[in-house]
Amino acid sequence: MNDYQATLERLYARIPSGRKLGLERVQAVCDHFGNPERSFEAIHVAGTNGKGTVCAFLTSMLFHSGRKVGMYTSPHLNRFAERIAINGEPISDEALGPLLNQVLDAGPDLTFFEVATVAAFLAFREANVEIAVLEVGLGGRLDATNVIPSPKAVAITRISFDHMGELGETLGQIAREKAGIIKPGSRVVIGKLHPDARAVVEARIAEVGAELLELGSPEPFAGARLAYPRTAMIGTNLAVASTIGRALNLAPEDMARGIEATLWPGRNELLHRNGQDLTLLDCGHNPDGMVALSHSLDPGTLGDISSRKEIALVFGAIAGKNYRAMLRRLENVAGHRIYVAPPISKGLDPNLMTQILPGEVAASVPKALEMARAKVGSKGLVVVTGSIFLVGAARASLLDLPTDPAVDL
Repeated sequence: MNDYQATLERLYARIPSGRKLGLERVQAVCDHFGNPERSFEAIHVAGTNGKGTVCAFLTSMLFHSGRKVGMYTSPHLNRFAERIAINGEPISDEALGPLLNQVLDAGPDLTFFEVATVAAFLAFREANVEIAVLEVGLGGRLDATNVIPSPKAVAITRISFDHMGELGETLGQIAREKAGIIKPGSRVVIGKLHPDARAVVEARIAEVGAELLELGSPEPFAGARLAYPRTAMIGTNLAVASTIGRALNLAPEDMARGIEATLWPGRNELLHRNGQDLTLLDCGHNPDGMVALSHSLDPGTLGDISSRKEIALVFGAIAGKNYRAMLRRLENVAGHRIYVAPPISKGLDPNLMTQILPGEVAASVPKALEMARAKVGSKGLVVVTGSIFLVGAARASLLDLPTDPAVDL
């Protein structure tokens, strides 16, 4: 075992403590390290869906504008280091290991996510990052990332039903938690929200003296012809990111280059080998995400794929997710369904899915991919969705990638 693997074991030993919302523990450890969270400007991003995508767009825009930019997201798709990126590249194991050990030593009561958050702040300070794009882990008001001072900009992407046990049973209650990242003087951009959620967010903006910016066009400038990757990142998520980019006075040409260069693996990502064996990976994990995915699978949007019979769905979910509603929203997109448990302790028994919609059960993710491909042949489409942990395992299997264990934190 090398030193970095030993450090990850120390970190992963914090998993049983789960989630503990609150800022006191993180603030105390940040104070111990001389407040690294104050060493950079920040853009803070919350939302039920789309927040990671907005972070990816903004990070690429800022990098192509000549800024040294950090990005902190969670959870990881394949390797833990993906959570902390500088100028679009994951931090190296050699740089990350000592930082994690410092935080683990200084904060024996910190949770897994809190250790990762403080390590990100230290990494950004050490790298002289000018501006960091920070994705909220859960909620916002009491999320570990919310120890930062007033950010330059705040994004609230979408608000829908998820994590109700921690955030509340109504959209208004969930919105109140997410709007807790809005601080005095910040400029705020919000996506397309339900009126109940929007009212709560607007009330928070007025209460603290922040500024609401009107959601603008996804295009960095009128008539921009962008070579978009084939992803579902286009639309409101891009409009949120572009509106913030304009508010930061980024040059339209730099924004355009950043948008075109944006990579966000596993988010409506289309993989192919030799022009065939198409596999679409999408980390959607709630009913709202399944609606967006179903729209991207409409006839005519997938090249030569024109029939449900040419699409096989590989689906799995973790405990606490509304897999029934997710499956119902995907009922008409695929002619074949393969169910499999995501490789994480909270993975649900795939036999439960067969009680909602007929399908076959696979014993492992590689076997599920094999079964799905057999259903549609080399020219058909395999769609993998329902959980980021399922998508991460599928991506690693298809591309033969190294992995760290998945963590739902």
